[in-house]
Amino acid sequence: MQSVTIQRRDGVAKETRPETAHSVITMSSVEVDSATAEAFISEKHIGERIKRLRLKRSMGLVELGKHTGLSASFLSQLETGRVIPTLRNLARIAMVFSKDLSFFFESEPVSLFRVHRKHDRMRLPQSGVDDPTYFFESMGYMVPDRQLDPYYAEFLPVRKTQEIRPHVHPGFEFLYVLEGELEVRHADAVQVLNPGDGVYFDASTPHSYRCAGKESSIAIIVTMHQTATSQPAYNLRPLGAPMSIPNQAKPVAGRPAAMPTARAVVNGNAMQEKI
Repeated sequence: MQSVTIQRRDGVAKETRPETAHSVITMSSVEVDSATAEAFISEKHIGERIKRLRLKRSMGLVELGKHTGLSASFLSQLETGRVIPTLRNLARIAMVFSKDLSFFFESEPVSLFRVHRKHDRMRLPQSGVDDPTYFFESMGYMVPDRQLDPYYAEFLPVRKTQEIRPHVHPGFEFLYVLEGELEVRHADAVQVLNPGDGVYFDASTPHSYRCAGKESSIAIIVTMHQTATSQPAYNLRPLGAPMSIPNQAKPVAGRPAAMPTARAVVNGNAMQEKI
């Protein structure tokens, strides 16, 4: 194994150490050919990034040229990858769009696309009750930082001894019935939905579901995390009466009837949180 000699700044002391891959790269003279450099720049899609910034501002090549001092023809060749920009020219363009130079070299975000196979989903019971009236499966547990939560839910025929518990959570909810009859209660409003029917509502108002037929009801539920700000969460009280939440309504953050959040999913396996 070869050794590398290192000269200290004072010119006096020296030391040697075994040569490593890191020392070869950082301390040896390495010549990078122009083809490799061009390939590196091409992989960053600098021209495409410049074009997207320009079009986002509804700016033409001539206008961008006036701001940067570069000709429209040069900018056109730059966007199509026919010329390689110098750092000076790239800095001029970056300043026009209030971007740092690093913007053109950072990895581009990957467009989100996640498939959830039926056999990969976990069936979970309604939480907070000993005798669940429905089961659900998260269809978005693999999506990080998601803005909505989709669920596949099966509502079982209700026995007389079972209690239907209203619940609330921030945001909005959409429910679409695939099979069977499903009764949806929203505050004092009650509607029976049939296959093909859907309902969109403010989820900060107490709501509940109940299978209205002798056979199970299947539905797709989507909860959205946006919080309603245009009106109070509970506005159905008599004028002058204090605002209150019914005793049976149990607030649950971000999901219908304690459906799991992203934190409840570890390594693809949904685990129910305590509420």
